[in-house]
Amino acid sequence: MAIIIKPIVTEKMTGLTDKLNRYGFKVDLNANKIQIKQAIQDMYKVTVVSVNTAVFPGKKKSRFTKSGVIKGASAKYKKAIVTLKDGEVIDLYSNI
Repeated sequence: MAIIIKPIVTEKMTGLTDKLNRYGFKVDLNANKIQIKQAIQDMYKVTVVSVNTAVFPGKKKSRFTKSGVIKGASAKYKKAIVTLKDGEVIDLYSNI
């Protein structure tokens, strides 16, 4: 089971990273804080101080097409914000 799906790289998360040494990741819905902490430490070789999680519900979507209205929903997801020990950083762009 892959616990970490992908890092969240937005303006808001970059601001948190610069000021508070916090990083955001999209994670598996069934993962708990202990599993997320262990996965981050194993993958990036850093010390995690704390993990905060939030589950975002899927949003309803609809499109108007020639054949009528198509309704659906985007998937829900879990976001983890990880605080690292002072002086440690994660290079998110090293795998590119």
